[in-house]
Amino acid sequence: MNHQMIASVDLGSNSFRLQICFNHQGQLQVVDSIKEMVRMAAGLDERKRLDKGTKQRVLSCLTRFGERLRHFEKSQVRVVATNTFRIMKNAAPFVKQCEAVLGFPIEIIAGREEARLIYNGVVHTVPFEGRQTLVVDIGGGSTEFIIGRDQNPQMTESLPLGCVLYSMRFFKNDKVSADSFRQAVNAARAEIQRISGALKQLSWDWAIGTSGTARAIRDILVMNTPNQDCITQDGMEQLAKRIISAGSTKKTKLEGLNSDRTEVFAGGLAVMMAIFEELNLKEMVISDAALRDGVFYDLIGRTLNQDLRDETIADYQQRYHVDIEQAKRIQDLALCLLDNLSGSLKDKIEDYTLWRSRLSRAVQLHEIGLSIAHTAYHKHSAYIIENADMAGFSRTEQQNLATLVLSHRGDLKKMEDSLNTPIWVMMILSFRLAVLLHRNRTEIRQPENMSLSYQIKKKILKLKLPQLWLEQNPLSTHALQLESAFWEKIGFHFMIEKG
Repeated sequence: MNHQMIASVDLGSNSFRLQICFNHQGQLQVVDSIKEMVRMAAGLDERKRLDKGTKQRVLSCLTRFGERLRHFEKSQVRVVATNTFRIMKNAAPFVKQCEAVLGFPIEIIAGREEARLIYNGVVHTVPFEGRQTLVVDIGGGSTEFIIGRDQNPQMTESLPLGCVLYSMRFFKNDKVSADSFRQAVNAARAEIQRISGALKQLSWDWAIGTSGTARAIRDILVMNTPNQDCITQDGMEQLAKRIISAGSTKKTKLEGLNSDRTEVFAGGLAVMMAIFEELNLKEMVISDAALRDGVFYDLIGRTLNQDLRDETIADYQQRYHVDIEQAKRIQDLALCLLDNLSGSLKDKIEDYTLWRSRLSRAVQLHEIGLSIAHTAYHKHSAYIIENADMAGFSRTEQQNLATLVLSHRGDLKKMEDSLNTPIWVMMILSFRLAVLLHRNRTEIRQPENMSLSYQIKKKILKLKLPQLWLEQNPLSTHALQLESAFWEKIGFHFMIEKG
């Protein structure tokens, strides 16, 4: 497979999209694109559980996508899942099924991360020319609002407004009345009021709409209004009157509307009209850029070692007053111990480099909780990492980082589920020992001939240290004995061997 080929998979609440591009030194050329209307959001019941029929549609679609991506390497593909995956109950087992048929890991991204990626796609494809810009993306289950004028957005928000959700809630079986339409608009306005004040305070020079709903509205208005190339309030009001008069979108027979969007169009139109009314918009231009474009540019950035996640790490270290030198000392030793511990297993551990970088990032963030309190600071750190909006990170990545950070001190019983996997044992042990050996927070020379080994089947962990070092460092020796007791409690044998 040509390594300049990259692919993005966008698992939206309404449609799933696979797009493959050729990367010409940062310029993208689309070579293949597949879209399927899965209507995932429509399959959620009142308890936020996905019905069997929808699950089968999802798996069938991803099986087909998997065939197309069969010869791609993991570094060439990024798969992101949005609102329906975010809110569905008991998602983990189903996500594993999806990953199995697709052949690639799925990142369930937070709403603000989705907004950032959408903005990333727009800012790379539309000339802002210094203008403050409002970007709005109405999806199947959520709507994202972003304000910015350059590469870094000033505000990113996500609200539970979507063409599928609102069509199901207010226009069942595509039945539209004046009363139900106004109810939908008012409900959407009530949601938007939560952020409208902050949006207006920042202000904007123009508004850009992205994705299916915005393009569908624009296309219909263009077909029916000569010389119009944008969305206007008056145009939407006339469109709504036609649909209400006909009693349904289908009966209106709108020229320019694709048949696969008919069932969810009324809900999307109501949300867009609410946005115009609540934010006092006069018109909105449309961009063909969308979430998948942002994913591509993010993927290119990572390939070129311009990873936004590293910028986020640096920002959090500064924000929470992290001792950078201490973090670097622990990071260097933890990675050295991990490499030593994994030894010949590296080639057998799937995505070893990825796990190594994950440990590195966890170490860099492990002390952010100290800004709250020293007592149980690792719990504060883990909570922040798991729940904060961290640009560039998926929810799964944040959960893994939080788990690692939580593991670096204290009792290990809370980590028993993770410790069923060898790579987790290696990372956690390396992390804990690096923190323990750098307790004095100064640059010290590590003991010579120190080695670490792991007999996986027997659950034996062995740390070899010079006898003289153990005698000269009684505090560290005592801490290592306590560490051994922690591992013994969960069925591991951690032995300290004098060399």
